[in-house]
Amino acid sequence: MDEQLANKIKKIWENAKTNSPLTQKSAVCVSTIDSAGFPQSRFVDLKEIDQCGFTFCTSYNSEKGNQLSQNPKISLLAWWDHIGYQVRVVGKAVTISNDRADKFWFTRSKEAHVATTCFKQSEVWNSTVSMENQYSSALFASPTSIARPSSWGGYSVVPNSIEILKFRANRVHIREQYLRDGSSWKMRLLQP
Repeated sequence: MDEQLANKIKKIWENAKTNSPLTQKSAVCVSTIDSAGFPQSRFVDLKEIDQCGFTFCTSYNSEKGNQLSQNPKISLLAWWDHIGYQVRVVGKAVTISNDRADKFWFTRSKEAHVATTCFKQSEVWNSTVSMENQYSSALFASPTSIARPSSWGGYSVVPNSIEILKFRANRVHIREQYLRDGSSWKMRLLQP
């Protein structure tokens, strides 16, 4: 996406995080397509918005990672009710570089590192040990610094279309739709 559009959305996101009543201030919903063709949605932590797209991190072996390896089509939805914005993105998920994955990995807490490395995200739990006991044992035994596993990284949602909706009390919402047109973007207004 072009720099001006990326900066516009980033400014809205920064405002949403600053004034958020939520604990997970950067949570956005991403939807992937499963092997049966059904959408599967879940919340992830939005890490970055730039000209490359909208970046989030996950285990590549997770349900969403497996689905994206089969079909990279994805949608992302942010609903920032407290500032009156909704942002909808439809595009393709592209794996981020190892350098970027390392950058995001080292912003996470040791507890998050341990949870990532001692569990296999989305897999069924078949153990007599409770998850809390496994986690506590792994936390106690782990070194101060934990290297990023190769199965953990992230995706940038490279958009084909973006809609920014500004809520209005009278329901005459302002809806700007941006569509990729080759290497440029076209904006049009949609009726509320």
